[in-house]
Amino acid sequence: MKINKYILLLSATMVVVSCDLDKYPEGSTVTQDQKNEVVELLPDRISSELNGLKTGLYSHTNLLTDFNNHMDYGFPAACMIYETAGQDLLTLNDQTGYNKFISSQRLLDRNITSTFNSFLWKLYYKHMKTANDILKAIPAEATDASLKKYRGQALASRAFDYLQLIQTYQLTYIGHETANGVPLVLETTTDTELMNNPRASVQQVYTRIMEDLDEAITLLTGASARADKAEISVEVAYGLRARANLLMGKWAAAASDAAKAYGSSAPYSVAEVSQPTFYNATDNAWIWGIVVTTEDYLAKTGIVNWPSNLCSLTGMGYTTAASATDVAYRLINKNLWADIPETDVRKGWWVDEDLHSPVLDNGLGEDYAYYWANGMFNGGTFPSKFSPYTNVKFGPDNGTFADTDNAQDWPLMRVEEMKLIEAEALGRDNLATGKQKLEEFVKQYRDPSYTCTAGSLEAFIDEIWFQRRVELWGEGFALFDILRLKKPIIRQGANYPINSTFAEIAPEAPIMIYRIPEVETSVNSAITEADNNPAAMAPTPVN
Repeated sequence: MKINKYILLLSATMVVVSCDLDKYPEGSTVTQDQKNEVVELLPDRISSELNGLKTGLYSHTNLLTDFNNHMDYGFPAACMIYETAGQDLLTLNDQTGYNKFISSQRLLDRNITSTFNSFLWKLYYKHMKTANDILKAIPAEATDASLKKYRGQALASRAFDYLQLIQTYQLTYIGHETANGVPLVLETTTDTELMNNPRASVQQVYTRIMEDLDEAITLLTGASARADKAEISVEVAYGLRARANLLMGKWAAAASDAAKAYGSSAPYSVAEVSQPTFYNATDNAWIWGIVVTTEDYLAKTGIVNWPSNLCSLTGMGYTTAASATDVAYRLINKNLWADIPETDVRKGWWVDEDLHSPVLDNGLGEDYAYYWANGMFNGGTFPSKFSPYTNVKFGPDNGTFADTDNAQDWPLMRVEEMKLIEAEALGRDNLATGKQKLEEFVKQYRDPSYTCTAGSLEAFIDEIWFQRRVELWGEGFALFDILRLKKPIIRQGANYPINSTFAEIAPEAPIMIYRIPEVETSVNSAITEADNNPAAMAPTPVN
């Protein structure tokens, strides 16, 4: 009789997460205990839904109404938006065409109808829906080890989405705890509630983030090994909680969580980053990443992917486009580059004024590096010539020069980030301890001549910020660090093109954050104009 009951229940739930577990096909009610039994019997079915948490961060479906938009390639595109919005990553092409992120570089994307703003909102809430569907299917009291793992991964995924959203749509936690954050959408939220869902306070959003991560860590502790680094492990959950604790000023907790996140894993060595790198999730320094294969749709598009817009060594991309006037290489702010010591291996992650880099030489050989940087490869038809300060940080697919597959992985969390969180958090409580931790990292892995000379906490935080700006360049942290540390955006006197050069932008100016987009306000009656963030005009370019 028990077997027959399970068969009946299984037939009613052919796809657990995508159908309603509350009813049999005939419409009669299934009890909560029966639903729990069904879920316990179908861990493999729910496992397939976990793939949505991975693919949802790297897909071409978030703008929905425009499948031809070539900046719609998932979370790496969001990272490009956040980087371009700051003061360290730029392109000299400030026109439309091959520069797909010119609106972000000019800070024209903060209004409610901006395509980029809509993209960010849809990216995270769509990804969150997958997590909520899983959480709706797996009860908190599930005892199956696989289901506990899946629930933990879904909770951590939702926390990641909220952590990104709250930093995009509001000034950061400290000093803004009671300000309007973003709407909370949980697995229990009904369709009717979605249409009248007010913005939760910043404090409420962070409470949700911490509750999700606390439970996720409990569920993922001791879980079976993940299939690849695109899945969330307990280390990833600790890393996310380290980020949240740092934002909330919980220094001891942030340092502890960061150490648990990197565990026994080590940063990239000097030798490893002495050539173009950061494209392989199997590298020991990666804690979490997007895993891309040549069979993924975005790789097959050729140009609608992150390497096309960021990698300077790909054989297929907007960066290496043959048109000299439309090329879209990504450069570093020359002032930041100038501050990197010559003894620091990272100085070579960008070419100098003469288009030379030892990192490029190591990756391609000096002759090939010269031909490539000067636009002389393949008879001068491809690629375009580098500009000074062009990045060569990110290597091509499989490390193969001029590879056209564009199937590079994308880093979501690296050991190096956790080392810098640990050093900052320790230094906030004890300056000497933080300086020692920072020196240990930089001296061993980036610059053997490094000494942290900061004589005050303020100077130490500025040094941490400098290290983050260099180490994590291009990976999506630029705008959030500016917001968290309450720094101005300074572009004057750098190498920005005229239309993207502004007077200094104050740390908490309205233009620093995005407004809730029309895609939400048009369907959510609880967010009126009065409830939105203040409108802000894009700055006027200056000479």
